[in-house]
Amino acid sequence: MGLEKIDQMDENVVKAVGAYGGGIASSGSVCGILLGAVAAVSALHSRGSLEGRENPRMWGVGQKLVKQFEQLTEEFGGNTCKDIAHVNWNDRDSVKTYYSGSDSRRELCIKLTGDFAYNLGIILEKELKKLSK
Repeated sequence: MGLEKIDQMDENVVKAVGAYGGGIASSGSVCGILLGAVAAVSALHSRGSLEGRENPRMWGVGQKLVKQFEQLTEEFGGNTCKDIAHVNWNDRDSVKTYYSGSDSRRELCIKLTGDFAYNLGIILEKELKKLSK
C-alpha cells in the first residue's frame, strides 16, 4: 500500500483495505492496487478529522496515480479487475484456475502490482521531499 514508505504503517489500516482484492470485495470492479495507492496518498495528505483541512495536493497526486495506472493497464482494454485478471471471483473453479492454471493471468497481475508499486514509491518519495521543505 505504500504506508511503510511514508512511515505510517498501521495494522488496522491494512485490515481496512483487505476487501479491495478482486476488484472491491471480489466484484471485479476497480483494481485493488489502485485503491491501495490512493489510500496511501490520502494517508499522506488528507485530514485526520472533519474539522481539519485536506492538502489540495491530494487531488493532483491522486489524479497522477490514476493516469499512470491507466497507462499501465491500457494493454488490457481497461483498468478493472475483470479487464486485467479475467477472473470470476465468485466461481470457485475460476479462482482455482487463476491461482494454479497454466493459462492464468495471475503473473500479469503480479507484474502490474510490482510496476505500479514502483511508480507509487517514486511519487511518495517526491511528496515527502516537498512536505519536508
